Amino acid sequence: MQGTREAQEAYDDEQGRGAGRRALLGAAVLGAGGAVLGLPGAARADERTAARHSGGGYRSLPVPTIIGHRGASGYRPEHTLGSYQLALDLGAHVIEQDLVPTKDGHLVCRHENEIGGTTDVSAHAEFADRKVTKVVDGVSITGWFTEDFTLAELKTLRAKERIPGTRQRNTLYDGRWEIPTFEEVLRWADKEGRKRGKQVWLHIETKHPTYFRKLGLGLEEPLAKLLRKYGRHKKNSPVFLQSFEPSSIQRLDRLVDSPGVVLLSGAATRPYDFVEAGDPRTVADLIKPEGLAWIASFAQGIGPTLDLIIPRDASGNLTTPTTLVADAHAEDLILHPYTMRNENSFLPANFRKGTDANAYGDAFGAFKVYFETGIDGIFTDNADTGLLAHADFVNR
Repeated sequence: MQGTREAQEAYDDEQGRGAGRRALLGAAVLGAGGAVLGLPGAARADERTAARHSGGGYRSLPVPTIIGHRGASGYRPEHTLGSYQLALDLGAHVIEQDLVPTKDGHLVCRHENEIGGTTDVSAHAEFADRKVTKVVDGVSITGWFTEDFTLAELKTLRAKERIPGTRQRNTLYDGRWEIPTFEEVLRWADKEGRKRGKQVWLHIETKHPTYFRKLGLGLEEPLAKLLRKYGRHKKNSPVFLQSFEPSSIQRLDRLVDSPGVVLLSGAATRPYDFVEAGDPRTVADLIKPEGLAWIASFAQGIGPTLDLIIPRDASGNLTTPTTLVADAHAEDLILHPYTMRNENSFLPANFRKGTDANAYGDAFGAFKVYFETGIDGIFTDNADTGLLAHADFVNR
């Protein structure tokens, strides 16, 4: 039951319901396996996409780009070298890391700084007294937090599957991998790049940057230092830098030339740095043309929740696409929305199969509909599924 609850919470986090949706296009999404109809100038859109992605750097990536979300987290415990390696072996074009700090200032790869759900820390009696309740970005959370551990202490822990009720098979790998530092990932990427004869692309997120800066553990400066050390600080470097807090991308934009991406949650939400600064704007404001123009002044892309691309109705079915793709492209911003997963519980209702929430639904049908909106890439827990959908789409 616990795993099922966590799966639902993960789903709820990423669906971002709320007011302020963008104006709708006249296209319609028809049933499971349906297609988006009536998108204007499909051939011209293909030509514009090719033009946008000519040249070097991120413009040279395949479109739509398949991004391994936390590695291959549909098959291995997330944010482990095992998960990253499998995503790369499956053929993911880009692989994601989320960064949080240790007590002694190292950057490690975890989706959250609370690690009770993704490591075996609760089984370590020596760390029992580290369990505390904290308020992170306005939310009260009880557990164990990376900022209360040195790197040496974190290295005694082992990773485990975050949603075992949904992904029972992934629990086979519980305890196999430790928490990787970001520098270890950079070394791994360089090694794999040399072996394969091509650079390994990374999509790097700063987690809760305002919260950590107030603790004296700012993320951007040590991240920029590592990017420079490993030659990934340039305009055409094989990295994306992403954050739900625009000010983090602004700060990184002053430190390095690597491309930046502003992540966008539900339309009614506010970035936490906006909350702290008293900025009244919501995501609904940021996805208006004037908001996108502001983002384009310091970033090269946006990473919206998929519901900002195609909203769902009260039953969970896809409705009609918004104008966000066209509006972002008008500002020369690329779009890397999140997150596609194969399980029924995560798919739009009109792409689910059967009654088992953990069974796979019609993920290929859902990928197709999202690709037809003109997005430049997509985060997915299942890179192999995404790559087959990519091949179907580009060879149609």
